[in-house]
Amino acid sequence: MMKKVLIIDGGPRKTFNTASMLQRFAEGASSVSDEIEVKTLRLYELDYKGCMSCMACKIKGKASQVCKFKDALTPILEEIAGADGLVLGSPNYFGEITAQMRAFLERLAFPWLSYNDYSITAPKRMPVVLVETQNGGVGGSNCNGYGTMEHCITQALGQPEKLFANNTYQVKNYDRYELAGFSEEAKRKYREEHWEADLQQAFDAGRRMAESLL
Repeated sequence: MMKKVLIIDGGPRKTFNTASMLQRFAEGASSVSDEIEVKTLRLYELDYKGCMSCMACKIKGKASQVCKFKDALTPILEEIAGADGLVLGSPNYFGEITAQMRAFLERLAFPWLSYNDYSITAPKRMPVVLVETQNGGVGGSNCNGYGTMEHCITQALGQPEKLFANNTYQVKNYDRYELAGFSEEAKRKYREEHWEADLQQAFDAGRRMAESLL
């Protein structure tokens, strides 16, 4: 039986750090078996909002673990409810995930929260991987850009695996931008020493998730 892994890309750039990490994850998962379906969705291509506080998911007799507000995010949230694995990826902006990822997580997690007993329950539990890329973190310092949302994910879906790529390139050509506070030479050296290993960890994580589903 086919198993579905959904990858949610919360970064704005289609071919840069976060997207590259998620692509390698997808390749790792797909390499395991033809019975693994991997689908990547990019939040920056969708027109949606964060939680609207409509409380439709809490109506007595009609309470739902999937957001009821209708927009471009609706089919994705419904698809996640039936998925077998979930991957969330975002760059860190000011030490936190992007606004698009945060808005997405509000819509994903609020219906899980019960205001009767404050339990947090998703339609089904599944393996989860959180991917973060950041310009900082030299020497392995890792931000927790998902913040309190990570607690919600852990309670509802299970303990996530976390992948970090630190000290990433911000642009391809540093000469074009006002970025004098950064040494392009040092960034390049770090990238040459670490980037392929970062991509490999994403590939390996994809394989692990896929193998766990079969």
